[in-house]
Amino acid sequence: MSKVQSPTSNVQQHASRDEASDSQAHAGTADVRHWTLDAGLTVTDLRKSFLSASGERIEVLRGASFSASAGETLAIMGASGAGKSTLLHLLGGLEAADHGSILAGKFAVDRATPSALAHFRNQSVGFVFQFHHLLPDLTTLENVGLPLMITRATFGDAMRRAARMLEEVHLGDRVSQLVAHLSGGEQQRVAVCRALITRPALVLADEPTGNLEAAMGDEIGRSLMSYARDNGALVIIATHNRALAALCDRVLVLRAGRLTEE
Repeated sequence: MSKVQSPTSNVQQHASRDEASDSQAHAGTADVRHWTLDAGLTVTDLRKSFLSASGERIEVLRGASFSASAGETLAIMGASGAGKSTLLHLLGGLEAADHGSILAGKFAVDRATPSALAHFRNQSVGFVFQFHHLLPDLTTLENVGLPLMITRATFGDAMRRAARMLEEVHLGDRVSQLVAHLSGGEQQRVAVCRALITRPALVLADEPTGNLEAAMGDEIGRSLMSYARDNGALVIIATHNRALAALCDRVLVLRAGRLTEE
């Protein structure tokens, strides 16, 4: 008879795999272990291009530059395909720029080793991805609590804190559901909770209200603004939603690969 694996076993296995990666990432990460945004974020002359299927090189970012401070909320607007998601991926160390520099506090994201970047992402960055990237074999509660377990929280504490966050976004009755059974809007709220549960210093949100009705989108937007203010964090939001952008301290527009302040 095959052994049936419990959801608890699933989430602990996911956490164990990520903890193993995190422990490997500790080598050479003294520069990010106590990373904060006290010195802000400075981005200078970022350039990024990709090869199309036909072999043509497409320049997405052509010298994007900006700076931001801790406690600030920043909206990045622009047409579809302008490079908003690419910019967030570069800031969070998920992709490497072709040229330019990203200085987060005293941590040089663009020059960091893969192990240092892994530690930076695990400890200091919260991502809200446009397509969620939730784990389908875990429940709603486990998806939100998993980042805490990676940072060595106990299973019980992680689940309790996750439950409180889900209550705040009106998903308290969905904690035991597999995320595959949730609507797109519900999955988006789960993704926001997962990004914030470790209290990261930098939050990068890619269309965080894209699948939400207006009232819930406004509530999530205000939650992100409050999070930045209450935690001294920097929140950067890529969005088409002008109402959400209007809540932010500043709005930058990405056109022709460069940023201008609106």
